[in-house]
Amino acid sequence: MTPTPAGASPTEALTAFVDQRLAWSDPDADGLEHTTVEVPRDYADPGGERLTLAVSRRRATDPGRRRGILLSVNGGPGGDGGLGTRLPLVLSPGVAAVHDLIGLDPRGTGGSTRLHSEVSVPRAPFDSRPPDSLFDQLAEDMRERERGCARGGGDLREHITTRNTARDMDLIRAVLGEATLSFVGYAYGTYVGAVYGSMFPDHLDRSVLDSCVNPDWTWREQFVTQAEAVYRNVELWAAWTAARHGTFGLGDTPEAVLGAVEDSADAIARDHPEGVRMRTLFDGAVGTRATDRSQWDSLAGLVGELLATTADADHDRTRRLIAGEGTWRPQDAEGDLRIGVLEAITLETPWPTDLEVYAEDVRHHRARHPYGFGVLRAQPWVGAFRSFVSREAPTVIERRGYPVGLVVQADGDPFDRVEGGETMAARLGHRLVLVTDSGEHELYGFVGNGPLDALVERYLVEGVLPAADVELPSTVARPDVPADDRAVAA
Repeated sequence: MTPTPAGASPTEALTAFVDQRLAWSDPDADGLEHTTVEVPRDYADPGGERLTLAVSRRRATDPGRRRGILLSVNGGPGGDGGLGTRLPLVLSPGVAAVHDLIGLDPRGTGGSTRLHSEVSVPRAPFDSRPPDSLFDQLAEDMRERERGCARGGGDLREHITTRNTARDMDLIRAVLGEATLSFVGYAYGTYVGAVYGSMFPDHLDRSVLDSCVNPDWTWREQFVTQAEAVYRNVELWAAWTAARHGTFGLGDTPEAVLGAVEDSADAIARDHPEGVRMRTLFDGAVGTRATDRSQWDSLAGLVGELLATTADADHDRTRRLIAGEGTWRPQDAEGDLRIGVLEAITLETPWPTDLEVYAEDVRHHRARHPYGFGVLRAQPWVGAFRSFVSREAPTVIERRGYPVGLVVQADGDPFDRVEGGETMAARLGHRLVLVTDSGEHELYGFVGNGPLDALVERYLVEGVLPAADVELPSTVARPDVPADDRAVAA
């Protein structure tokens, strides 16, 4: 790309970016071409430093019906390890027929210019129900994490923002010579899409927002309410299990079933040599399996087995039952560095600086919603110790002139609560497609829900919206375990 002439105006400087010529690779085995696009690090100073974006393209398979480009952005924030450029492979064949599918590793992630943070190793033990005595260390761990972000990211951090990602998307559109783009966004990508439409309404065509961030919540609210979202699924599982007391023997009311869970958790924490760690893994299993309807019977069986093994002090069997459970989403790391985009993006909205706010939230969720790892989201975050000031205020989400789109949401999403999808749909006037009895997160193209995929495809290909909001059942079935004769099905 030709350097921007010294003294060029901002408009001239951006024109130089629009005029850049892209060198596309030959298609790979999946039919994806790859290139890089240069963008300004700071759009207020387009003649300054530049960043590089990794971009992919899968050309429309039916060129005679080609509508334009469709760009997709996945969750995180943080790019999910570079999945962005592979995201076109998720979208359905019908959509791929009429759109050039564009994948993007947003700035800071994957194959694009990366925002790094120094790795800081927490000193507080991993505990799903942290006692008050651990709170000071939890806070200090986050203070050190923020220091690591500042050391690793430097002044690039303040340029890794949702608004700049939206600007990058619009620059990619312009470089490709397209008047508009269509968009599919997942999780954090729903917020990216809503911000893009608010900033560039004349350039947005069709849009699908799947598993929505709540446009009315701060990132703090988004985090801390995950514990409640997980617990809603646990309550549904407890009611289902209580209706099958004859099979599982955990109690014939939801309260009795949850009491059995707590008896298991208490016994593990009290008596097992690795008590806190094993109890934490167990709490994680309760939240994860309750969210996945297909695992409801295995979760009930696990609780029953743990009640027996803890009563017999069979610590080895307890360990074998629990040890394979997951712990926490891994961080993207390379040597002593990792990707620091999550921390940068989540500091776009305010965070409390009074640590007692976090302590109270931890106590609340520890007592009421301990399953999964939602309590960890209530703990202090780097935002309590932030070391830079955002250059711009968050975007006011609105729809001014671009077409009505779709919002897709599961009613039991444990990460982005159902209220996020409902609020986003109402705010933008989009049709809401609610997948019921579902703990799924990121649905279209990922979970194999045929009716959902067909509905979204018809909209993206033909422009046909449902006449009103739609409810579709999940394709993840509850286990085929009959309820007790006297029970009312949960």
